[in-house]
Formats: sequence, structure tokens, C-alpha cells
Amino acid sequence: MLQYPLKSVKGNQRDEWLKNKVMEYLNIFLSDAELGYVDGFDMGKCVSDPYKYVLNIFCVITDEQRSIALIKRVLREHRLDYTRIKIATMPFEDGETYTLKYAYKKGVTDFSL
Repeated sequence: MLQYPLKSVKGNQRDEWLKNKVMEYLNIFLSDAELGYVDGFDMGKCVSDPYKYVLNIFCVITDEQRSIALIKRVLREHRLDYTRIKIATMPFEDGETYTLKYAYKKGVTDFSL
């Protein structure tokens, strides 16, 4: 899962554009590399802090390390706000919680929906 911070519950026009572009590019690149696909999104209040807002983009992937590297590269190369993301994973089978795998800022260790 890929997460962007938002300034409001619905985001703005730029956030909507970003969501559409990220989903489009990740679908293409993950599929071409046979690593997975985008499985939807949600946008709104953060579960752990109702005063924070986030855009979550969900991906189903087959190889965690290669997929995370590909996602980071695609976002960076296509200028899709790479410097604001968090990436977390959860096992597809019996997954209960997400584990933070990458954060835009050093020292960030928390992750929640």
C-alpha cells in the first residue's frame, strides 16, 4: 500500500490528479513487470488520527522487494510526489496489520490507515 498525506478529507484537484496518475502508472509498470496490480484506493480521515487525512492506494504484489523498488522508481521518475509517500505491506493471506517498509522522511516509524 502506498500512502500520501492530504490537507483535507476530500483532497483537492491536484490530489485527484495525483491519485489517477499514480494508479495509471503503477498498473502499467507492475503489470509489465508481472509483479502485480493496483487494487483500488481510499481517501479520507486517517484511522489513528481523525485530524489527519490520507490517500491510500492499494496494490496486490507478488514480490515485495522488487515491487517496492519498482514503485519508488516509477514515482520518482514520473515526478509523482515521491518525497511525500509511505509504503507499507501486509501478507495477502492472514494479514492483519501493515508493516511500514519505506517512509519519505527518516525517523518515521508509524503507519496506519
